[in-house]
Amino acid sequence: MNTTDFLTIASAIAPDRPAVIFEGKKLTYGQINERSNRLAHALAGFGVKKGDMVAILQVNCPQYLETYFAVAKLGAIFSPLNFRAKADELTYMLNYCEAKALFAGERYLDMVNGMRKDIPKVQQIISIDKKADHMLYYEDVLAKSSPDDVVADIGDNDVTILMFTAGTTGRPKGVPLTHNSFVSYMLTNVTPVDPEIEEVNLLTVPLYHVAGTQAVLAATYGGRTLAMMRQFEVKDWMKTVQETKANRAMLVPTMLKRVIDDPDFNKYNLSSLKVITYGAAPMPFEVIKKAIDVFPGVMFINAFGQTETASTITALGPDDHVITGTDAEKAKKLKRLQSSIGRPMDDVEVKIVDEHGKEVSRGEPGEIVARGPRVMSGYWKDAEKTAKAIRHGWLHTGDMGYMDDEGYIYLAGRGDDMIIRGGENISPEEVENILYAHPKIEEAAVIGIPDPDWGQEPKAVVVVKKGQNATPEEIIEFCRQRLSSFKRPRYVAFVDELPRTSTGKVLKRVLREHHGKADNK
Repeated sequence: MNTTDFLTIASAIAPDRPAVIFEGKKLTYGQINERSNRLAHALAGFGVKKGDMVAILQVNCPQYLETYFAVAKLGAIFSPLNFRAKADELTYMLNYCEAKALFAGERYLDMVNGMRKDIPKVQQIISIDKKADHMLYYEDVLAKSSPDDVVADIGDNDVTILMFTAGTTGRPKGVPLTHNSFVSYMLTNVTPVDPEIEEVNLLTVPLYHVAGTQAVLAATYGGRTLAMMRQFEVKDWMKTVQETKANRAMLVPTMLKRVIDDPDFNKYNLSSLKVITYGAAPMPFEVIKKAIDVFPGVMFINAFGQTETASTITALGPDDHVITGTDAEKAKKLKRLQSSIGRPMDDVEVKIVDEHGKEVSRGEPGEIVARGPRVMSGYWKDAEKTAKAIRHGWLHTGDMGYMDDEGYIYLAGRGDDMIIRGGENISPEEVENILYAHPKIEEAAVIGIPDPDWGQEPKAVVVVKKGQNATPEEIIEFCRQRLSSFKRPRYVAFVDELPRTSTGKVLKRVLREHHGKADNK
């Protein structure tokens, strides 16, 4: 089975059921299937074949879903790009994956036009939202193509998606995920489409994020209706729940906090919600505690995973969010709610190991490692990073933790210096490389500091060159012009020198101890 079967089966069993609700419009499963067939034929006419790469730069929209399935039906590879990325970041990713075609949303057309000379492998650029000079128009492409089914030789272990994830070594890493990476999860954890059961899932997580992709494919496999939002906005989210009577939603902690803290929270009817899944970043205890109180009857699930694992590998289930029982049982559940990411999913193996890769005893800290059919086999065209991440068949997640006697895993921080802001991974080195380009900066290091809204914020600790003076504002502005908005430092501390080991490595632990507050000190 491959992911294209999800749409084929859903459109056969429930062809008239809405697959997507988007800004007041509906598209049925039958329509999505026909439109993806038309697009697949068009792409084939452009020379796209099995194994070729097709990228997209756009916020959430129905065309995103259609483009994925069109690419997948050809046995080609779909690469969703972070729409917050700057031109040089996008240029790197497009050249790295050697994309043959690029779909672009209206707000990105000018930037894409400016990149043309630097992305020579891209043979076709398709404008999604409107006609544009020197580009094909999405709807025109579909209108001229055949609606007939597309047949290709697709293997379960063929790569279907190449996602980019931040790494501590600067440039984004390409994570190839196979059809089986997603099929394995669906067959084990999702109820297949049923003509008698209808459900509405609200999607706000961006589709360049693996959690968004997992949500879309799970909804398609289950024949659910996706109420899709371009991007998250608090009042629009509550309005969409009310209007579509959404049953399920997935939120990162920052989003959930904004929803429950909004002054108009009680003005909306959110009673249709039955399940809220959260993840992608640590959940503050006070936030989930309040959410449980203000969403009575809603089942909460804490999902933990990575791009490299095709999303969820452990989950803290609904029962773990209900604090009942004896005093001892309540205390145990409260502890889990505060710091546990739950137990491993059925289709993956997870264990805790020491620095030598040996499994530790229950209760002892170590690194969380995983293996299974969903886990990537290696980074795209990067044997060195693959060798560091996958050892003896186990993916080393970089997350530290321990497992209790009942198999619950508790996080104990990162084993590297990755910064996670609102569910987005930020590479310290990438930001540091930008800082080093500033004419007044001699040395720079970037750390993550706690933030009640975003989980973490990047903070720059810099040494200015002799005879120079700089302000936090000018350094932040320098980064803003060169990095995605979420990556730029929010604070800057000036120091005479950076603390280093005897071999010259910056001691970020020391920096966090002395500069780990939300200020310019």
